[in-house]
Amino acid sequence: MVAISPPPASHKWGTLSFVSTLYLRPILDLLTSEVPSLWQSEVRLGLQEALVNASKHGNGLDPAKKVSVRFSTFGDYYWWVIADQGAGFDPPYQCEGIFHQDCIHQVDECGRGLYILHQIFDDVRWSRGGRELHLCKQVRRRSRLPLIS
Repeated sequence: MVAISPPPASHKWGTLSFVSTLYLRPILDLLTSEVPSLWQSEVRLGLQEALVNASKHGNGLDPAKKVSVRFSTFGDYYWWVIADQGAGFDPPYQCEGIFHQDCIHQVDECGRGLYILHQIFDDVRWSRGGRELHLCKQVRRRSRLPLIS
């Protein structure tokens, strides 16, 4: 089951929650619906990785636990805040903040998913003891084109 609540008129955040599952197609469709088509494939891959991590690693695919997502758009910026009900996550030191080049050679330690998130999103931050992931993507940045088209 998916529960969606539109943002209040004065605040432009939408919310969505779902039980822990790996069937994410309709959720990803909704979360990427306003992303410009040029960027949709790339953002979809990153969100899929984040949602799989929340359901599988955070919640242990426990159907009694939910994943919640808040999402918003501010101009050229798209934000997603993904929260699970798991025990939390402590990313390796070198993978916090800016994804360091050293992590490319240590993918086993840092994880393929972390690498993907840091390549796709402009801002990747954890809060609430690693139970909440904040992602931001600026879609009109001229410094590069999408990695995936």
